[in-house]
Amino acid sequence: MNNGAVHLKLAIVAAIWGFGWPAGRVVAAEVEPITGALLRYIIVVAMFLAYLKSSDQWLLPSRSQWKVIVAIGFFSTFCYQALFMYGMKHTAAGDASLMITFNPLFTAVLAVFFLNEAMHRRLFFGLLLAFSGVAVLFLASPNIDIPTADRWLGNVFIAAAALAWATSTVLMKKSMSEAPADADAPLSPLHLTVWASVVGLFILVPWAGVEVWDHGWPTPSLDAWVGIVFLAVFSTVVAYVWFADGIHRIGAGKAAFYVYLVPPFGILGGWALLDERLGASLILAFLLIVGGVILAQRPQPTSGEP
Repeated sequence: MNNGAVHLKLAIVAAIWGFGWPAGRVVAAEVEPITGALLRYIIVVAMFLAYLKSSDQWLLPSRSQWKVIVAIGFFSTFCYQALFMYGMKHTAAGDASLMITFNPLFTAVLAVFFLNEAMHRRLFFGLLLAFSGVAVLFLASPNIDIPTADRWLGNVFIAAAALAWATSTVLMKKSMSEAPADADAPLSPLHLTVWASVVGLFILVPWAGVEVWDHGWPTPSLDAWVGIVFLAVFSTVVAYVWFADGIHRIGAGKAAFYVYLVPPFGILGGWALLDERLGASLILAFLLIVGGVILAQRPQPTSGEP
């Protein structure tokens, strides 16, 4: 496959992830948050395990690796999915797609404390720039048909989801760089993701059981089922496999560029599918947040470099 096809697939991944935000809002409006996450991950885990088996990549983690996978599954599947669903219950899809871009910033900050990376000036000023974008999003979002308190609460949930994902990313980076004594090699990102999804599914089950006990078994509409399947099949499994393939073929730096296309697709998806409002404040918030992320991720210049 040539690189042109790879870039096309990565652009489709950005669109899929962007339209995942309005899909999440549709699901969250009809299904209790943890139950919605459970339905999604039943499909995800079945497809991931089938993919490992069919692609001849089946590999069970060692006992020590399972300990890390449990932590990754708790943060990346249980915490992230719960916070994502609670957030989408309250805020606009466009606003949420901007808030989640804090993920790489949170990852960079956590890496300072847990991976001994340096807190350089560009990271500090990138954080300030991105937080100014969040301030614009909180104070001047065009989605004023959603009560301010609800929208702010939803944005906080999405920010917490970004923090949960960043925590799992740091754990994955650490576990991919070193192999425990009872393993021949570190696990790949694919295996970490698949087995963390399995663990996260098991953690979701009892919490979803409490929701079903309190609210009854959900009866989603056709639109909600389409949202659940879209989030599971396309936004999680297909998009992950394609994005991982893009990293393998063209490198992490070039593939990561497409992540910046997710918020525009999320904003346009909210407008086209949910009648959310467009406004200059969303453009300003996007430029400030993404500009802060790009600034923070640039390497610290060496002496004499501008």
